[in-house]
This record gives sequence, structure tokens and C-alpha cells, in this order.
Amino acid sequence: MYRNSIKISDVAAGHVQGIAIDKKREYMYFSFTTLFVKADMNGNVVGSVRGLAGHLGCIAYNYDDGRVYGSLEYKRDSIGAGIRKYLCDREDLDNRDGFYVAAFDVEKIDKTDMDAEKDGVMTTVHLSEVLGDYEADGHRFGCSGIDGLTFAPKPGETGGKKYLYVAYGIYGDVDRDDNDCQVILRYDTDDLRRYETPLCQSEIHRNGPDKYQSKYFVYTGNTTYGIQNLEYDENSGLMFAAVYRGSKAQFPNYPMFVIDMNKAAVSDEKEYLSLAEIGCKHEASGVYGIEFPYGSTGIISLGDGYFYFSEDFKCENGYGTEVKLYRFDEKDGFVQA
Repeated sequence: MYRNSIKISDVAAGHVQGIAIDKKREYMYFSFTTLFVKADMNGNVVGSVRGLAGHLGCIAYNYDDGRVYGSLEYKRDSIGAGIRKYLCDREDLDNRDGFYVAAFDVEKIDKTDMDAEKDGVMTTVHLSEVLGDYEADGHRFGCSGIDGLTFAPKPGETGGKKYLYVAYGIYGDVDRDDNDCQVILRYDTDDLRRYETPLCQSEIHRNGPDKYQSKYFVYTGNTTYGIQNLEYDENSGLMFAAVYRGSKAQFPNYPMFVIDMNKAAVSDEKEYLSLAEIGCKHEASGVYGIEFPYGSTGIISLGDGYFYFSEDFKCENGYGTEVKLYRFDEKDGFVQA
């Protein structure tokens, strides 16, 4: 059976952004903003990758190729500036914006402090669609970059081929209404492979597809920086989206939304995904959501009704997280196991 708790402390990097687990349940993986960590199920660190000068966010294990994928962004807004000021001491960095899917070959990560650029453990693919929306006047759709990421079938085709889903970060401006939907891009990882390029942060590349396979919108109302963690649960066909609460008074501003992937997308000029009728319904907006405090720093679906959630904390020498086991019930929500 699963361990009820796995704890890692004193990581000298940013706070935990995402967690993942391998198919055999032998290792757990952590994104600590600029540091990728591999640990055994007792919480012992067995490997790590340093040297990232961008924001490594949500991560997910790909059962098809045995690698861990993560969202990686380089940008000049307050988040990017903070990373460069407090977590990176390099002066040769490319100053352009760039948004990437990073793939970590976790079998090769067998020692600590491996180099993200030099040790051949990761490749990256650039997402031009994200860059275009981010650099558009006013940040189209409120795009602040990318964060949430998961693998799931096409909407309405549960049990089929798995695709990569990448969610936008969304600026939470309260004086605009074009940022009340989450935006999620779908890609085929088989197609992305031909663009994979080793990371070079002094001259970031633009190797990636010109087009996504699908671009979905999910009406949730306001959030602060959009979907932080995205996780598909094969057991239920649901996709869980953890966010930082929004602040518009006309919305419920839930910290978690549940996307019903059992239903096909609905086309109405754009393609929309449906929220599952689970949790609380906000009558005025019609938005459903879950009042659950965890998920924004990491979710793992174990595929049988059980989940791991990261509960992050700050400690004397950096950051840490305690990953705890929960079970999900559509009536009761998440209950600690």
C-alpha cells in the first residue's frame, strides 16, 4: 500500500511547484522552482538537477516514455525578475521571453547537483502559441505564461491515447473580463519529440511546433495566475485544476476546479471544456468548485481513487514539503487517508 507521508526539508531553492511519481512507485519527483529533485519513497534525495534560471512549475510523469515533463518559463515580469534576483547569479542569461515544455530523463538522474545544460538529462520544446499570447498587447486572455501540466486522453475519449495538456498562467486583473477562462493547450508528445533541444540559457531556442492540436477554454471566473497544478485522474475521468484564489467579487473564487474529461469539448467559436458538477455550485455564476486548501504546489493521482498532495513549508535553510495521502469521493471531496 502507499506511504501516508513523504517529507523533504531544507531544499536550497524556491518553494515546491509540483510533484510526480513513477509508474513503479519507486521514486517521487519535485520541482522546487529552479531545482528538480528525485527522491525515494522514504524521502531520501537520490538525485537533483540544478542550474535552471527560469520558473519550473507543475510536473507530470509520462507513462509512455518514462520521463518527467514540466512547464518551464523565462520572462521579464515580476516572477521572472524575482527568480533572477534571488535564485540565480548568472550574468550571461538571454533576456528574451520563452515558454517551454521540459522533459527530464529521470533514469539518468543518479546524483545530486547535475547540470541542467551540460549533463544531458533534459531537453526542451518551445511553445510559440504561448509566447504569442503572452507578448500580445495586454497579454491576450490574460496570459502570464504556463504552469499546470498533465497527460490525459482527448475530451470524451477516456481510455484512449494520452496527450500533453499545458495550462496558461492567467493574470488576475480585476478590471478586465477576458481573463475569466482558463486556457489549456493540447499537444501530441510524439510530434514534439522532433523539436526537443538541449537547454542553453544564454541563447534560448525557438524550436517547437507552430501549432497546437487543440486550444481549450474553461469558464471558472477569476484566478490569480491561473492553473498552478493540473492532474488527470484515470479512475474517474476527471481533471483537477488547483489555483490561487481570484479576487473578483462576482465569482466564488474557489481554490480548485474539476474539469469533466468524460465529456467532449463544446465548440462555440472557441472550444470549451465543462466543469464537473462536483463540490459547491455558485448560483450567480453557475461555476462549480471545491473548497480544498492543497493542490497549488503539487498533486499526484494514483489512479485508484487515491491522491498525493504537497503541503509546502519554509524552513531555516530553504523550503520543504510534506506529501500526504488522500482519497477522493465525489460527495465528501478529498479526505486524508
